[in-house]
Amino acid sequence: MILESIIEAFKLLISFDSEIYSIIFLSLTISILATLTASVIGTFLGILISISDFKLKRFTKKVVFTLMGIPPVVLGLIVLLLITGPFDGMNLLFTKSAMYIAQTLLVLPIIIGNIIITSEKTQKKVLETATTLGASKIDKIFLLIIETKPFIFMSIILGFSRALSEVGAVMLVGGNIKGDTRVMTTYIALNNSMGEYSMSIAMGFILLSIAFLLHTLLARFRGDFYD
Repeated sequence: MILESIIEAFKLLISFDSEIYSIIFLSLTISILATLTASVIGTFLGILISISDFKLKRFTKKVVFTLMGIPPVVLGLIVLLLITGPFDGMNLLFTKSAMYIAQTLLVLPIIIGNIIITSEKTQKKVLETATTLGASKIDKIFLLIIETKPFIFMSIILGFSRALSEVGAVMLVGGNIKGDTRVMTTYIALNNSMGEYSMSIAMGFILLSIAFLLHTLLARFRGDFYD
């Protein structure tokens, strides 16, 4: 079965089927954009929360750490309720934009949570030096970003992996529409429900291969992670 699926995956790729390649391209595009957006916002918020002192800081951290493990289908339901409720006029239901929003919100707490943990472990010495030099809060944030860069990079990889492998949320808000909002994970789910297990495993193999290749390329910037 596994060998047959690998052969099937190879056939899918060399067939140059426009539908298969559009599914792969859409999956990568949405996942990359969502991860980049969450990384920019999450890095800033994570460090800001870690260096700030406010009454609800402990509660805020608990909320973030809880959301790091939120089931994608639950997040998808929340987004679905929002885009069919308060934001119904924006016509986001079953669109790529809704999928992008869902994946961004899914990745965001992962980035924030990891940055908080990393920042709190490294900030003492950094902040003491920065305070001595008279640095502002913004200066401290950028200094911590520089000092925790390797861990930020790893958080981005974790976030991207979560986004690329997500199925529940994008299925709910995207609708798995052929030629429009169908991505690799929803393609796998659809074929599996139809009993087309070889096609599901084949696309799964392609998904894993793409993830591995992207992580390998990213690792060239931080090769020490994989030594």
